[in-house]
Amino acid sequence: MIHPLFDLTGKVALVTGGSKGLGKAMARGFAEAGAHVFISSRSEADLKAAAIEIGEGLPVRVEWMVADMIDRAQVKNLADEIVKRLGKVDILINNAGSNQPQAIDEITDEAWDRIVELDLTSCMALTRYLVPGMKERQWGRVIHISSVLGVGSKEKRNAYSACKAGLIGLAKASAIDLGTFNITVNCLCPGPFLTDLPMSLLSDPEKEAFANRTALRRWGLPRELVGPALMLASEAGSYITGEALLVDGGAFARAL
Repeated sequence: MIHPLFDLTGKVALVTGGSKGLGKAMARGFAEAGAHVFISSRSEADLKAAAIEIGEGLPVRVEWMVADMIDRAQVKNLADEIVKRLGKVDILINNAGSNQPQAIDEITDEAWDRIVELDLTSCMALTRYLVPGMKERQWGRVIHISSVLGVGSKEKRNAYSACKAGLIGLAKASAIDLGTFNITVNCLCPGPFLTDLPMSLLSDPEKEAFANRTALRRWGLPRELVGPALMLASEAGSYITGEALLVDGGAFARAL
């Protein structure tokens, strides 16, 4: 039985980058809490498989759409399509993102523009398209997936950290704009989680170093982001807005 504070029955959640990793885990968590779920990514095959997994055994609708969030027209099409199919969006999870490590004096214009468009600008655009409906209904939740690298950073993470820090600033400003409409806007800032992106970018010594940085001395599992996301997406988080919640296994608890 779902506790009433976390019950999302009748709500509609959109999770970008929802076909794998943290996005898929959050989408499944929302479905288990009663929400209808819409996921997007660039891979039709991944979306089809994820939709089956997310909806398995649950009395909710799970819809999907291929969308490249770097393309502003596709972002708008995504917003229009989910409203067309499911009638509304109550919960927006801006999760799509990528990283291309480059030192400050190595950054190419192409890499910078691509990361900024995907990791920051698309989040602004999709939020801009969907909040008018939330304002009309006087209820909404917007959650940007930032990162601990938006609070601190490491070498060669210039574009990524700039965007993830930008999401925190965007959330604070939007929270002020939208608070009187009963819409909350927050960031989740994951630390080291076992997903494809960091596993593909980091060497084995770097992976071990990230794990040892945490108080728990391990990487997080995608399902361990579900609880924080569900709190911010439900009535349980109704008085939390404009915040950046670190979910990092205690990494930032270490002073050195």
